[in-house]
Amino acid sequence: MSTDTSFTHFTRTAERAANQVISAYSTSFGLACRLLGSRHRQHVRNIYALVRVADELVDGVTAEAGLSYQEQCDALAHFIDETHLAVQLGYSSDLVIHAFAQTARAARIDASLIDPFFDSMRMDLGEHSSAPAAPLRFDADAHDGYVHGSAEVVGLMCLRVFMRDEKIDDADATALEYGAGRLGAAFQNINFLRDLADDTTRLGRSYLGTSDHLEDQDRMEWVRTIRAQLADANAVIPLLPRDARAAVRSASALFQALTDRIEQTTVDELYRSRVRVPDAVKAGLAARAVASTWMELHR
Repeated sequence: MSTDTSFTHFTRTAERAANQVISAYSTSFGLACRLLGSRHRQHVRNIYALVRVADELVDGVTAEAGLSYQEQCDALAHFIDETHLAVQLGYSSDLVIHAFAQTARAARIDASLIDPFFDSMRMDLGEHSSAPAAPLRFDADAHDGYVHGSAEVVGLMCLRVFMRDEKIDDADATALEYGAGRLGAAFQNINFLRDLADDTTRLGRSYLGTSDHLEDQDRMEWVRTIRAQLADANAVIPLLPRDARAAVRSASALFQALTDRIEQTTVDELYRSRVRVPDAVKAGLAARAVASTWMELHR
């Protein structure tokens, strides 16, 4: 006979819903999550599920469902309000939000990280009028603000999960926060390059500048920026708890491989198709990340 309380049963159901989200939307992050220690794994899946659902809300799902612009804004506002209330109360009838709230309360993920994320989601909706929306273009400042909210703070949320039971000095804490932010930024900038075709043609967005069309020199400048971001992130991986390092190394290696492929792909090709890493290569990168971490821990 089960000894689960109603709340525990509901929370486990919410976690299964979060797991379904990551399974449906990202084989890469799903693979990395499997490399995390069991005390971290579900929490990171819960974070991913919330940010993915919010991202889908502003990236066309609501529009395809027939919602007007104002109704899309209202849907996002409701999602935001429900998230804040759930973190405060520890409960939501929305399964994905409920799962995230359990993680937020356990890892002390607060408004300082949650609010910037939702600010970036609002930026994606832009400002529409009765006339057709103009393409949404991000200058350097808008890009940096968007990346901070949409990606850097997500890295910081995961860092709070990893470090919630750890005691470290201020210098290491600062280094880890910087590295987590840089890794999130690298992931986002790589995805901007990968998604040039979809962002431009379907969503009408240009995250990497205000020009109508990137040039190959722009691509190479972004590749150099991404490589520096990944290097900064990789430098602090040894400061992470042992049961988080292989997963972070695996995710970083995958995005390094994507960067290598983007470097060999012309901008015109990026505007036509999405760069991918084959599943067999992903598996090999994950295996090498596990091996590297094992050797690091047994020197």
